[in-house]
Amino acid sequence: MINNFFTSIVFLFFSFSTPVKSNIAALPLKAGAEATALSAAETVYNSIDANSYSMPELSCFTKAFAGFSKLKEDGKIKKDYLTVIDFSKSSNSKRLWIIDMKNNKVLYNTLVAHGRNSGNEFATSFSNQSSSNKSSLGFYATGEIYQGKHGPSLRLDGLERGINNNARARAVVMHAADYVSEKFIQMHSRLGRSLGCPALPNNLNREIINLIQGKSCLFIYHPTKEYIQASKLI
Repeated sequence: MINNFFTSIVFLFFSFSTPVKSNIAALPLKAGAEATALSAAETVYNSIDANSYSMPELSCFTKAFAGFSKLKEDGKIKKDYLTVIDFSKSSNSKRLWIIDMKNNKVLYNTLVAHGRNSGNEFATSFSNQSSSNKSSLGFYATGEIYQGKHGPSLRLDGLERGINNNARARAVVMHAADYVSEKFIQMHSRLGRSLGCPALPNNLNREIINLIQGKSCLFIYHPTKEYIQASKLI
């Protein structure tokens, strides 16, 4: 009986005297940095004047903002315009936004086409390969305007190796297209598709590409695991 009593006392002593490891201390530093980045992106997001347009989803914008910030810091983009395309959305919706990041204001929100082999109404498959006729995800720097078969067109330089760096060689450009219109959607129940280019409505193409040409940031988003794991910019 006495032995059991002393055994219990010893057990209680060591239970209270043994230090307990804190889970908070074990958290990786990266988690704290990511939380700070998310907070910064959300702060910017909430300060943007939607200008009577819709806004991209916060999850999409957060990734766009992360890449935009890194590329601006590295000098790979020069202008303060951020063009966001969300290919997780139906092609029948206005899934392209141009945001003036200096003045925190949405300037455009419009239709945009994806590649014909990326999907029908929804884009689900992406490629960096020539002749794939698929869209490529990721971050781009806008290039120069040239006169192509679709009229004034804007060259794009993919900034993510293995994801979209073949864009210029593939002639993936921004251009106008008749099939990017509400009328086409009404006739075919979906937007028309390109050979991989983010094609724009005829009535907006010229003013959009004139605005964003010359090293502004374009981000084409889809929450596919392959891209999320491969990208070094988000």
